[in-house]
Amino acid sequence: MIEIYTDGSCDTLHRNGAWVSILLFAGGRIVLTGEEENTTHNRMELQAVIASVNFIDEKRPGAELIVYTDSQYVCGITERKEKLKQKRFLTSKGSLIQNVDLVQTLIRQIETHNIRFVKVKAHQQIDTEASLYNNQADRLSRKMVRNKDKSSASLGV
Repeated sequence: MIEIYTDGSCDTLHRNGAWVSILLFAGGRIVLTGEEENTTHNRMELQAVIASVNFIDEKRPGAELIVYTDSQYVCGITERKEKLKQKRFLTSKGSLIQNVDLVQTLIRQIETHNIRFVKVKAHQQIDTEASLYNNQADRLSRKMVRNKDKSSASLGV
């Protein structure tokens, strides 16, 4: 079993984003990170989970995964996946849902992997292992966004 603690962050003004995954497994810990421009908070939350599953596929295919996230959007995809597929990922107005590419990828992963999602409260006092690692992922993703915003500002972007 591999525990995955994910978080994503985005500066909505500059649309710079970052995601973090902390993977815990017998005998180890790995931190995965990524950054994107012109993105949203939900995209970063999705990307953290997708990148983690992709990484594990290379290293330990078939592993049981428990994903801890503070994103209701991500956790809710499991319950919404059949309805999303039935509606062909279209909104009531007939346009594709936001983040359709990542939502479809995550749904494929849910259907082909042994993944369980656990919703954790964001920014909680550190009183459990889940809140400890979730807070670490949150702090790191926000720090990455702040650093990206500072470097963009210094370049006059």
